[in-house]
Amino acid sequence: MNINIKAQNSNTYDAIVVGTGISGGWAAKELAEKGLKTLVLERGRDVKHVEDYPTMLKDPWELPNNDQLSAEELKLYEKQSRTGYTVRESTKHWWVKDPNQPYREEKPFNWMRGYHVGGRSIMWGRQSYRLSPMDFEANAKDGIGVDWPIRYSDLEDWYSYVERFAGISGQAEGLPQLPDSVFQPPMELNCLEEHFKESIKNRFDRMLTIGRVANLTEPKDGRGMCMHRNLCIRGCPYGGYFSSNASTLPAAASTGNMTLRPHSIVNRVIYDENSGRATGVEVIDSETGEMIEFYSKIIFLNASTVNTTLIMLNSRSNRFPNGLGNDSGELGHNLMDHHLSVGASGQYDGFEDKYYWGRRPNGFYIPRYRNLNANNRDYIRGFGYQGGGSRQNWVAAVRELAIGKQLKEFVQTPGTWTLGMGGFGEMLPDHSNRLYLDFDKTDKWGQPTVVFDCELKENELLMRKDMMEDAAEMLEAAGFKNINTYDSQPPPGHGIHEMGTARMGRDPKTSVLNGWNQIHSVKNVFVTDGACMTSSACQNPSLTYMALTARAANYASEELKKGNL
Repeated sequence: MNINIKAQNSNTYDAIVVGTGISGGWAAKELAEKGLKTLVLERGRDVKHVEDYPTMLKDPWELPNNDQLSAEELKLYEKQSRTGYTVRESTKHWWVKDPNQPYREEKPFNWMRGYHVGGRSIMWGRQSYRLSPMDFEANAKDGIGVDWPIRYSDLEDWYSYVERFAGISGQAEGLPQLPDSVFQPPMELNCLEEHFKESIKNRFDRMLTIGRVANLTEPKDGRGMCMHRNLCIRGCPYGGYFSSNASTLPAAASTGNMTLRPHSIVNRVIYDENSGRATGVEVIDSETGEMIEFYSKIIFLNASTVNTTLIMLNSRSNRFPNGLGNDSGELGHNLMDHHLSVGASGQYDGFEDKYYWGRRPNGFYIPRYRNLNANNRDYIRGFGYQGGGSRQNWVAAVRELAIGKQLKEFVQTPGTWTLGMGGFGEMLPDHSNRLYLDFDKTDKWGQPTVVFDCELKENELLMRKDMMEDAAEMLEAAGFKNINTYDSQPPPGHGIHEMGTARMGRDPKTSVLNGWNQIHSVKNVFVTDGACMTSSACQNPSLTYMALTARAANYASEELKKGNL
């Protein structure tokens, strides 16, 4: 008996954070800085900033197979490689091998994920945009899903708070549909992008701005500025972009209040029926297979949308037979992503005397312009574009048949200017778009496997027509030629912005979380990753996850001090 008490005491903390990605890193930092002894659990291996980025400095000729996986090795990443840009020789160590956590698709769904300290904060695209007042009001206005329990004003100061720490470069534009951030100096558009910007402004009164990105253009807090290598996905030795490894986790560790435990797969949240509170989590040690319990006063679930929902659905009890906090029946439902891979590209004659410096890890952004003041299309909500202009380089000479002086001149002469742009469209919440668990088919750890049943609906499909046709129209108006349109029609998940399966709301009967990201019926459990989102808007969501997490952690700390948790 005494041994059990000692074991429980040694495994007891003020707070537990599940996951070390973008939101988990923020939860760890905020809770530890507020003086809470915080256990941070990561299901994958440890990754230390700089020393555990094995390909960060490798040149192309140092990578076998032209940075491509062999056909045999690719079999281990069949689903993870569906995007076409994720799994390469230089990045394969970040991505999950399909057999290690299989999932089933009633309808196609691309679930891209990596399990290691830092999670996808190492591999993310770094585009960082605020949601706008209209985004938080849209569901109520349109009668879609449920109303957000918060408004932009509730999050505005928290956006500023996380931006100051993370470091967001960009240009203030004063657009109501895309509120400005606290910015570092913007990266530069090249000459073709500037031309395109002026054209669509004059012809369509649409804005083009440099991407707002979590890459530093000035050194900050011991992190170096972005060196324009465009190798971000490998891990940045300079800390030039925001990641948990370079930013939030070191800040949490410096307090002395964080205990980081990798190789810890959270199986379920432990719920006490007498107190109506969660008491801790049950963990599978991925190296030994041992089942261990850890205890705390508050729990932050930040395992990313799908895994957070898996944990909650697997946390069954007499009180919650269908998953922790699932009184509404909405847990696992309303799965959203951003729909993309639709747009246009073209060639431009001109600027033959101009080129550009470096490999800028960023493109331009065209904010949403459809349905801003009224719904005047055959769909609701809207989309933005991300894109970039560039000039053909020496690679064009690979197939060149010239030799000697003629070949040298060809290699040294830049080729045609081209510009491409792809839309990022809003996906509406829909109860029928869901994930659920198959308790009969388990993974290597004995956990139930995830099943996806999700698809784009009519509103998204109608929107995609405009996303393609508008792109071509703008390019044509700007004088581009050989314009090619495309719509590859990928399934949900392709945007790697999965969200919405434990949504926030005002009514416990129709939502899982309240306005402070607490589970309605289990007040000491918070969910601040993508699972909490009530609608998707069309902006990249990670900045919103950061702000929601910092806000919820501050609230949890204050409530804990008051004895309310």
